[in-house]
Amino acid sequence: MNTHWLNPGRLRRAPENFLGRASLQTVAHEARAGRRDFLRNAFAAASGAAASAALAQANPLPPSGGDPNILALPEHSKGLGQGVASEGYGKPSQYEANLQRRQSPGLTQTTQSSVSFAPLQSMFGIVTPSGLHFERHHQGWWDIDPSRHRLMVNGSEPGMLKTPMVFTLDEIMRLPSVSRFHFIECGANTGMEWGNVAVPTAQYSHGMLSCSEFTGVPLITLLEMAGADLKKGRFVLAEGADGSSMTRTIPLSQILNGEVLVAYGQNGEMLRPENGYPLRLVVPGIQGVSWVKYLRRIELGDKPYATKDEAIHYMDLMPNGLHRQYTSIQECKSVVTTPSGGQVLLDRGYYNITGLAWSGRGKVARVDVSVDGGRNWRAARLEAPVMSKCLSRFNLDWVWDGQPAIIQSRATDDSGLAQPSYRQSRAARGTRSIYHNNSIQSWLVQANGEVKNVQVS
Repeated sequence: MNTHWLNPGRLRRAPENFLGRASLQTVAHEARAGRRDFLRNAFAAASGAAASAALAQANPLPPSGGDPNILALPEHSKGLGQGVASEGYGKPSQYEANLQRRQSPGLTQTTQSSVSFAPLQSMFGIVTPSGLHFERHHQGWWDIDPSRHRLMVNGSEPGMLKTPMVFTLDEIMRLPSVSRFHFIECGANTGMEWGNVAVPTAQYSHGMLSCSEFTGVPLITLLEMAGADLKKGRFVLAEGADGSSMTRTIPLSQILNGEVLVAYGQNGEMLRPENGYPLRLVVPGIQGVSWVKYLRRIELGDKPYATKDEAIHYMDLMPNGLHRQYTSIQECKSVVTTPSGGQVLLDRGYYNITGLAWSGRGKVARVDVSVDGGRNWRAARLEAPVMSKCLSRFNLDWVWDGQPAIIQSRATDDSGLAQPSYRQSRAARGTRSIYHNNSIQSWLVQANGEVKNVQVS
């Protein structure tokens, strides 16, 4: 993302009088009067003070043919460009090569059982490009031959299903499909922050989060085709085909409404191998580990399965030493992505504070933003569309006066649940947990413009 105003390598620092204190006060007053006047006055004050200095520092085009009155056009404005690609997969500009998902050094012992984090601070809107979608693998990823892949639907005991079935990918893709936008978040997202500040950027603090348009067949359709006894069956076991044989229990109550999908499509194309090609489960609002990749089996049963990844992992360590099991809903949460840790504000003046909010219980109803560490809050604007169990983008106008500021966001969903502070979270969960941290994130803007990760209790 070309956040030029945040990148000291691309812009020179503007004059110190870019936006004086008197102008800041004027713009702050106009913000209360109306957003249009707010923006007009912010940029009028800024451009008036800096225009002459900016012109003096600008690098003009070189003269053409020795005549200083004739400027040379750049090559791209007078030459023949490259032709249409006849084959291959489109790639981003070479100037965006730094935009990557990244591993955290030392987080895991092997890359086959590891994580790559999505660069949230550098993306627009709510959709994560497939090539930047975060990854979490337990035994490495595979590129499975779709013609040989099969999905079995069976019961844990006789009578659960009238007719156990095995589906090919082609058979599943012939069925009526649906497409929906949903976020997926690892249960361990922000987990490193439970004890104290652990990582510097939004990519590492919240980057086990992505949002895509998923296409597939509702799981309930396949269960009904197999003649499932929806009164006797109460839970489903989903099993993956990778080396870890990932298995997760999903309550049938979450499947009956048709939200859970057996998906083969993502963002208008087939799933990518690292995202579960050719089939994965989509379980909206539930932690990512239940979105079983390389899906090969669905079993209907009458009780939770307590598999290895439910009885040992993905549980919440409580302050009394006990573990809380089957807490899979991703609670209401948000994060400011700009300005955020690792970025730099080059000048005083107007900025658009922006970020992402989501809830596993439904829609985001409201996001409030504070620039003084939670003492005062202002309602942010939610960008449309606002969809259930999907990322929502929020924005807030802000004039930075060059003084230290602590920026926070606090989301509330349509069930009435709001994000807790770290004090509230630690009172209920302690400091030794790993999973399901939805505490309010704080970013410190220092007087020199550098932004750092801090925690406010």
